[in-house]
Parts: sequence; structure tokens; C-alpha cells
Amino acid sequence: MTALFSKAVALAALSSLLLVSYAAGARAGNFSASDFTADPNWEAARATWYGAPTGAGPMDDGGACGFKNTNQYPFSSMTSCGNEPIFKDGKGCGSCYQIRCTNDPSCSGKPETVVITDMNYYPVSKYHFDLSGTAFGAMAKPGLNEKLRHSGIIDIQFKRVPCEFPGLKVTFHVEHGSNAVYFAVLVEYEDGDGDVVQVDLMEANARSWTPMRESWGSIWRIDSNHRLQAPFSMRITNESGKQLVADKIIPANWAPSASYRSIVQFS
Repeated sequence: MTALFSKAVALAALSSLLLVSYAAGARAGNFSASDFTADPNWEAARATWYGAPTGAGPMDDGGACGFKNTNQYPFSSMTSCGNEPIFKDGKGCGSCYQIRCTNDPSCSGKPETVVITDMNYYPVSKYHFDLSGTAFGAMAKPGLNEKLRHSGIIDIQFKRVPCEFPGLKVTFHVEHGSNAVYFAVLVEYEDGDGDVVQVDLMEANARSWTPMRESWGSIWRIDSNHRLQAPFSMRITNESGKQLVADKIIPANWAPSASYRSIVQFS
């Protein structure tokens, strides 16, 4: 099955699904349309899939969040688009969810964990996970991965869970195009909430933090009116309000497209 065919299956099913109330079993009133946070109970959603049947979504590059090599550890192709209540205009990038399906005969009912790496622009329900082919198939009984993918749009249940990236610390990838007066960085591999709602930068010999602006996805930038003086310290804040400081993590000789792994991690 090609990516085009998988989308065609989903779109073909959409017209009939819209005639059915997707909210059955969901407690939609408990959450705003833009802020789904941790909840101990399973919630109702629908799921589709895109990309290659055993791939990680859009050419394995992470899509609208900016993550790279999502087919490799730690994402390992277990990735998903989220519609706006999950994607949160990029601030949901990196958050982790358990998903399971039970209504389709091919479903195992076993929970699987996925990471939000992309945006879903055409939701079929209030909460919609457009999964990688790998993640969608992982919900199937042994040997029925392909059969489940042929189901197109399915009912699932989901809940927010803490992210765990064993062996990894928070990493900062300096984006292509960064220079002496423009600095952009991708923040990756945050345990716990998994997402970042604010990033601040402190220049060498400075005494205060400069707030960075969200550029897109999990990429944050600063447009300066002077030449930025490295090394830079980075401070990140997650959705729960916890902060981490990576002291002088970006060296004086930093380079665009380089990654710098810190020694700090959310507990």
C-alpha cells in the first residue's frame, strides 16, 4: 500500500464517519480545544495512517515538528501527527501518548506508545491521530498488521503518558541558516512532558536571559540587533512549568546543522 492509497482509504471512509457521532464514550467537555494535558483515563479518538506501511511518516523527517531521523532511536518510527488539541500549534511536539484499539477484529487491545512529531490538518474527530504505518500496525494482533492498516479509519483510545528516552539527554540542534545575528535551535529528547513551551538564551558574560520565539514546531529562534556572543546557555521550560538549564551548551565555535547534547534531563 502506498502513502497515496492509505490517504485515499481514509478519505473514502470519512464521508460515512461524519454521519456518526465520534464523541460517543469521550468526555469532550473536560478539555479545551487547544490544551489536552495528562489524564489518567482513556479517551476516545480516531486514527488513520500515512507514509510507507512500515515507515515513520513523512520521509522519516518528522514533519511539522522539525525532528530528524524519526525512523531511528529513540522514535523508532513510533510517531504520529496530532490535530490541534494535541499538536497545540507546535507546543505539543515531542509529547507521548499511549494508544490502543479494540473495536476492529484485527486489534490486539495492547497499548503502544507514540511520540507527536507532526501536525494533522484534516481531523476526522475531535482527537485524531494520523499515525505512521509502523505505529498503526503495532496495534494489531500478531501477523495482522497489514490487515489492520487496510481498515483505513479506526476507533482508538488514548491517554497522555510521560516520555522516556533512556540513555539520552536534552539535545540542541542548531538549525541551518543560523548566523551571528539569527540563531535557531531544535530542542529534542525531553523526558517527562516531552514538550517545550518556552526556550531562553543567555549569551557569554550576560546576566539575564533573552526569551526566544517559537519559530515552528519544536524550533525556537532569536533575531538579534547585535552580534550574538557565544558560548550560549539554554533554559527550557516544559508544559508542567519545570525548567532545565544547560550551561554553556552551545560552544563559541558552534556551527549550523550541528547537534549539542547536554548533560541535563527532566526527572
